Amino acid sequence: MEKDTIELSLMEPEERELVQFIYEAIPAEDRGELTADDILLVLDLMDDYLEEKGLLREDPETGEMEYLDGEVDETEQLNYVLAATKEEGRAISAVQIQLIQDAELQFGIAKGYYSEE
Repeated sequence: MEKDTIELSLMEPEERELVQFIYEAIPAEDRGELTADDILLVLDLMDDYLEEKGLLREDPETGEMEYLDGEVDETEQLNYVLAATKEEGRAISAVQIQLIQDAELQFGIAKGYYSEE
């Protein structure tokens, strides 16, 4: 992947695999100047949205984040992430965020985390 970062090198192998998968899934013409850090930011903001909606919580015993069953309004999540990236001063387009969302879903389906419904 182009533009590797120290943060990327410190990730767990599966997290690194996810970011690599997403980066490669985005066509070069849509990727533009998108970096691994941008992808990580979008993934974190997607989780922030889920946490706000009560679909993600920290397990008090293990300290790990736990995804809960429920419906995700992808358009609402996209708008949430877009607003947050703009607030951060990051030039990440709605198209790029949508492509990251789609690639994250495809990665999850391939790994068996999600089902195709």
